[in-house]
Parts: sequence; C-alpha cells; structure tokens
Amino acid sequence: MKLIVAVFLSLLFIPVQAIELRGQWQQGGIIIGKVPAGTQIEYAGKKLQLSPAGEFVIGLGRDAKSTAILVVINSDGSRSEQEFSVKQRKYNIQKVTGVPQQTVEPDPEQVERAKREAQMAAEARKGDLPLTFFAQKFQWPLIGPITGVYGSQRIYNGVPNSPHYGVDIAKPVGTLVNAPAGGVVTLVHPDMFFSGGTLIIDHGHGLSSTFIHLSEVLVKQGDAITQGQAIAKVGKTGRATGAHLDWRMNWFEERVDPQLLVDPMPVN
Repeated sequence: MKLIVAVFLSLLFIPVQAIELRGQWQQGGIIIGKVPAGTQIEYAGKKLQLSPAGEFVIGLGRDAKSTAILVVINSDGSRSEQEFSVKQRKYNIQKVTGVPQQTVEPDPEQVERAKREAQMAAEARKGDLPLTFFAQKFQWPLIGPITGVYGSQRIYNGVPNSPHYGVDIAKPVGTLVNAPAGGVVTLVHPDMFFSGGTLIIDHGHGLSSTFIHLSEVLVKQGDAITQGQAIAKVGKTGRATGAHLDWRMNWFEERVDPQLLVDPMPVN
C-alpha cells in the first residue's frame, strides 16, 4: 500500500511548471509551447513534434470543446496531465433569404470539382515538417480594411453555409501580399472553384497559411519562403464578390484564427 501511495504522489507532483506556453486558450487559438530537453508532449492522442529548442505548436478549432488537456511525459517516463479552460466564442451568424437556389446548391459537376480541389489542399496541409517558423512573431501579409473575420457564417434560404475560416483584407487587385512568416510552399493552384488563385505555405509542425482569391502567385511549389517576402498579388478570383485577400490558417486539419497570431491591424 505504501508503494502505491508513493507512486501516486510522484505522479501528482511531477514538476510541470517548466513548460512555457504563449497564446490564447480559446476557440481558433494557436498555442506555442516550449519544454525542457527530454520532455515529450501529447495532445488529442498525438505525440507532438518538438523543435531542437523544445518548441511545439497546438491549434484549437472553431468549435473546440471547453477544456483542453496536455499530457506531459518526463525524461524518466513519468506522465501527468494539465487541463486548460478553452474560451468559447460567439460568432457572427447571418440569415439570408431570397438567394437564387443555384447559389445555395451549385451544379453537381462544380461540387465534384470543389471536392477534388479540397482534397488537394488537405494533402498540402497534412505534413509535419521539421520547420520552426511557426514560433516566429507573425506579421500581417498586407495592411488594409478588415471586411471578414474568422468563424462568421451565413445561412442561405435556411441552409447553413460553411463558416468563414479566415480574415478578409480589402485591397485593389494587384496589391502585393507578403509572407507573414517563413516556410515552404506546399501548394500553388491558379484557379480553384471556390478559392481561385490559391497558395499554401507550411510554417512547420502542422501550422500552415492559405492565401486565396489571388490574381497572381509569385512563388512555386517547393520554394523556401522568408518572412516579409512578396509571395502573391491580391485578386478577386474564384467565388469572390470583390477584390480582397482571404488569409486562412490550419494546424493540420484544424482551422485556426490568423488574427490571434498578429498585432491589431495598423491604421492605414
């Protein structure tokens, strides 16, 4: 019995205070962490890749549950759990009626095309590259009025549309888009059905940026990208109603909010 109690206490008092975390535990949030040498981290049943400095990243989806649990595995094999409260967000939901039915229900051929293109994008985002740009301080890819935000959703004629997973920045066609952080280009497509000109940059450890509705992409697949580099030009391609950049981010399959990684948008 004494042995069992001793083991229980050793698990209970594992020193987890050495873990460093930055970011916001909220729906759409991105958490950057750092652990001492020899420590491992598990999240959602996945053992996370660590950088040489012990850094890791976690992304919380739009509808993440109210709690998140990190499993800490120390160098001696002992394990403990840390539980975090995840702030639940209220999203802007708009109900729109009188929309032409073809807008609500696209042509079946277009739907099949969109599915194929979505799979291409998913393949480009699923890598776990050993890059460390995810830990950089991200910057805005361009400066301008924000016209759309993460998590918002429209319901057309009673049919829920997919939520908006990015941040929209209105600028004229041809405005340069700069890399918010370094990375490697994993997808370039000139004209997807929904997103038009599309570019995906992997920042490492599953964190990636997607830029859509582009009029031109200035880089090619496989290119190494540095922060601030000109990578594309604003457009209004695909299913866009006007010229703007739609910047989205993923942690693997989880859609996260780019605005939570940058400072407030500067005044023009």
